[in-house]
Amino acid sequence: MKHTGSCLCGKITYVITGPLRPVVACHCTQCRKASGHHVAATSCYRDDIEITGKVTWYQSSDTARRGFCGICGSNLFWDGAGMNLSIFAGTLDGPTGLTMKGHIFCADKGDYYELGDDLPKADGRDPALTTMVP
Repeated sequence: MKHTGSCLCGKITYVITGPLRPVVACHCTQCRKASGHHVAATSCYRDDIEITGKVTWYQSSDTARRGFCGICGSNLFWDGAGMNLSIFAGTLDGPTGLTMKGHIFCADKGDYYELGDDLPKADGRDPALTTMVP
């Protein structure tokens, strides 16, 4: 299995050669501020992704940083502790074959939208939704 993706301008590209986690929507304040809405992200094992180009990293908290393109501004990655790197699903080249698995940090979601699907919803962090399962 192989997936590819890039930023909007194409200066940063990546190739993933391993499995991807289903997509999880994060509604935390940081994701909303960084993206302008919620973030939909998958993840892969760090060893399974090769990134080409200069990613600009922003240390958004004591435990995580966010990677984006310094030219076009595309949000690409969320990098926290552990063996996975989160990839913003919209930056993947399609078709991906992925599906949405659930929502996290729903207690922080914006008041201008509703979560009308039947997927699992967690008020905060939920390792059952976000942990990579081999």
